[in-house]
Amino acid sequence: MDDNTAEQPAPVETVDSDPKPAASSETQIPTDLPPVEAIVEGPAWYVIHCYSGYENKVRHNLEQRIETMGMKDRIFDVVIPTQEEIEVKDGKRRTVERHIFPGYVLVNLTLSEESWYVVRNTPGVTGFVGMGNNPTPLRPEEVAQIVKRMEAEAPTVKVTFKVGERVRIVDGPFNDFRGTVAEIDMERTKVRVMVSFFGRETPVELDFLQVEKA
Repeated sequence: MDDNTAEQPAPVETVDSDPKPAASSETQIPTDLPPVEAIVEGPAWYVIHCYSGYENKVRHNLEQRIETMGMKDRIFDVVIPTQEEIEVKDGKRRTVERHIFPGYVLVNLTLSEESWYVVRNTPGVTGFVGMGNNPTPLRPEEVAQIVKRMEAEAPTVKVTFKVGERVRIVDGPFNDFRGTVAEIDMERTKVRVMVSFFGRETPVELDFLQVEKA
């Protein structure tokens, strides 16, 4: 579904390095733009693809271009869908903000050759999601689903283990015991671990936050 036509850049560790700024000549929109094949009346949400780890840079660059190129009346909002997530590392819990769709940014705009040009030529953007010069707008139900995930009151729990893997229990009466994951219940956020106890394998049901990879 991505429109990535460029080679993957250096590893994500270089994410904080600024992409090259747009040339000053780009403050003027060319008059000989390629045709946008599917014009949608009124504003809609579109998905643009960028290098994973560059989402914040792309949003910053695009917001600057919207300002300097006078496109506020056609490009209305730039959003990186994120949600809070709890992860356990070294027996400690911490809440982190995760990108729901790494490598993708949402843009609310009225599609035209000019708005397409401004977004498509933003440093770090590799293209719109869609076919050729035909960006595909998100359906209202897709937008509602994304917003629901972003506005979830309770953070999700990051699951770093899978069935068959060895884990260490970090909380509760079996603290520091090791065992093998037998079952993962995503709906209840529970995991069943087979623990060697008094010389026999005993199933123990735990919360996701009570275990970590051994």
